Amino acid sequence: MDDEDEIYDFILNNSFAILVSNNEGKLNATHVPLLLQLNENGKNFLYGHVARANYQMSNISKEVLVVFPGAHKYISSSWYESDQTVPTWSYLSVHVNGIIHILDDRESKIGILKKTVEYFEGKDSSYKMENLEKKYFEGLLNGITAFKIEITGIEGKKKISQNHSDERQKLVIRELEKNSDADSMTIVSKMKEMLENKSSKK
Repeated sequence: MDDEDEIYDFILNNSFAILVSNNEGKLNATHVPLLLQLNENGKNFLYGHVARANYQMSNISKEVLVVFPGAHKYISSSWYESDQTVPTWSYLSVHVNGIIHILDDRESKIGILKKTVEYFEGKDSSYKMENLEKKYFEGLLNGITAFKIEITGIEGKKKISQNHSDERQKLVIRELEKNSDADSMTIVSKMKEMLENKSSKK
């Protein structure tokens, strides 16, 4: 993915990420929802929280990798017009390198929790964090570790048969459209968009 807006849009729509770090020589990973904040004092950040008991937050490395997985599908070589081919895998993903900062103060933790709930619940949701009993909420607050990741590098991957001919891409689209799963439809949409863009430039 060469377009920065496309990369950030991907993160917003695939926000359940994998946080990878080095903890004193041991690699660790946690699956965690992350919120993207652009142009905060000229920098871009990811915000999130995990359980305080999560081992990964203990002696975590300064530099971390965040993987945002997207749609993916196996592509059979039997779909092609020639039998002199090999199967492959189509996929979308974004990798983010960054510097992690632990946020221990109460205000930061409450702010991250509120933004997380608002983002995933939606503005019209009947669930409100403010309605939680104080004792219960305080227990939850004390049980989390909040953090932000300053983005230092970002790379988007979009492998959707673009190295094949237009005719072969159309064959792949035809086969994927026989499925009704979300991953197939996402890849089909991206492939059609790619073909349309190529056609408009001719």
